[in-house]
Amino acid sequence: MPWTKSDYPQSMKNLSAPVRNKAVEIANALLEDGREEGSAIAIATSKAEEWAKNRGKKVKKGES
Repeated sequence: MPWTKSDYPQSMKNLSAPVRNKAVEIANALLEDGREEGSAIAIATSKAEEWAKNRGKKVKKGES
């Protein structure tokens, strides 16, 4: 099931919006490539956090 900006895995709820949106984008691409849902979520979250850190963006909600 593809995720959206408003319907995403529970594990992504504490990510800042830009990071969560990137994670959803990555996870959906991984699912299209045949990756298992749990694996897609874990990889996408990790890669989205890395993406944010490389751009100086906050990763979690409430970070300063």
